[in-house]
Amino acid sequence: MNQMPLKIDSATALIVVDVQNDFCPGGALPVPGGDEVVPVLNAYGEKIRLAGGVSVFTRDWHPRNHNSFRENGGIWPVHCVQNTPGAAFCPGLIFPGTAVLVSKATDPQKEAYSGFEGTDLQTHLVRLGVKTLLVGGLATDYCVKNTVLDGLKLGFSVYFLEDASRAVNAKPGDGNRAVEIMLRAGAQKLTLAAVRL
Repeated sequence: MNQMPLKIDSATALIVVDVQNDFCPGGALPVPGGDEVVPVLNAYGEKIRLAGGVSVFTRDWHPRNHNSFRENGGIWPVHCVQNTPGAAFCPGLIFPGTAVLVSKATDPQKEAYSGFEGTDLQTHLVRLGVKTLLVGGLATDYCVKNTVLDGLKLGFSVYFLEDASRAVNAKPGDGNRAVEIMLRAGAQKLTLAAVRL
C-alpha cells in the first residue's frame, strides 16, 4: 500500500531515539540491525534541515546504579552509562549543531523509556512551534514506542519511521506488536520516500 506523502516544514521535528553504541552491534544491549538506521536517519535529518525543521536526539544517560540494570534488580544488562563509550552515539550518525540533545533515564529510580519522561522535551518542542513529530531509532518496542505514545498524548501529530527503526524483540513479535499499539493510538507509519519538502 502506497503511503500518503507528508509535506514537512518548520513545524516538523525529527526525533532520533537512542541511536547509541550500546544498542548497536557489539554493544552491551545490541538491537539486531541497529546500525542500519544510521544512514536512513541521516537522510531524514537532511530533509528536516532543508525544510527548516527541528532535529532532536534522545539518549539513555544512565547513572551506574540505575534500577533497570540486572545487578540492581532490573531486566537489562548495564548499558549507556553516563560518559562511557557505550553511551556515545553510533558512528556515522550526523548530529547537527542546531540539534536539541535530550538526556533521559538519569534518575536511578526511574526507567524512563520515553524521550518525554523526566525531560524538558515537550517544552523545547512547544517553544519551537513544533506540531508534527517523526520518530525513529532504537528500539521500536521500547523507547521509540513510548516516545511515540507520549507524543500523541501531548497532542502532537506523530509518525513512526518504519524504515529508520529496529526492534529488540526480547520476546518474538514484540516489534510488530509495538507497531500495532502505536497505530491504534493514532500514529501513522512513514518512510523516507513519502517525505516531501
